[in-house]
Amino acid sequence: MSAPGTYESRPETRYELPPLWSWQEFIDRAKKPVTIPNSSGRREDPAFAGAGWEETLRLARDGWSARLPEVEADVAALRTGSGRVRTTVLVPRWDVTGSEVDIGAYLAGEPECMIDAEPQQATTHGRVVSFLIPASYENFIPHQVIRNRGLALSALCSSIIMAGHSVEIWSGFGGRVADTRASAVARVISPAEPLDMGRLIFALAHPAMLRRLWHSIWEGEPEELARLIHSNRHCYPPFSSYRDDLPDGVEDPYILPALKPGDDQWNTLESSLAGCREIFADLGLLVE
Repeated sequence: MSAPGTYESRPETRYELPPLWSWQEFIDRAKKPVTIPNSSGRREDPAFAGAGWEETLRLARDGWSARLPEVEADVAALRTGSGRVRTTVLVPRWDVTGSEVDIGAYLAGEPECMIDAEPQQATTHGRVVSFLIPASYENFIPHQVIRNRGLALSALCSSIIMAGHSVEIWSGFGGRVADTRASAVARVISPAEPLDMGRLIFALAHPAMLRRLWHSIWEGEPEELARLIHSNRHCYPPFSSYRDDLPDGVEDPYILPALKPGDDQWNTLESSLAGCREIFADLGLLVE
């Protein structure tokens, strides 16, 4: 159990991972060999994590086909301006070394058959609405609460898209480690790609997103850091994410509150949708 009052404080961030710019980069990082023998991300009970390790990787790759509630929402005049918008996109670069193999180039005998994706600034038309959604929460939070909140968030995010806007969605890991803080962010949805609703639902609504993938990412860090995070139960509250957790170039993001125990609005899907509507209205995203 966390100490009283810790949800209201913000320790100084000492441990911060480089941003993961794409969903594939996030999955690849989670699949790296772990550096500690008692990795809970790989060995955790599926009843706690919501899925086994291989099932989690399948869901991360193919998406989670959970049914979203139908919503009718009046989208507000968003603060992100229309016209030409600066955003960050991943541009592939071919070389003799890289993180992925271009099979076609390899079979053709091309020496530059390896691909790396480099983040670059690009200009797009329209509106890009950026969200940072905390993925961390207490280990006793029930699956149904996580699912209800995530499905409601996904449904209202989709309403922003139906209104004609592009979305950029980041998942944030943050929490207290002893007297300091650890943080990391991964981009789930880029505004430069079509919306993958199955991926969005998995990232926001499935407990394995945190309990398998985010935990595995930290357990693949150098052994000293991995042991520190693991010995602190993968962090204590506050689990909030903050603007300065994001990389430069993400403009005017909407920061959503972290999931807290005792928030009764997440007990049912109907109340979760109402709670998310209130959050989105407070952020100026929906018309009340």
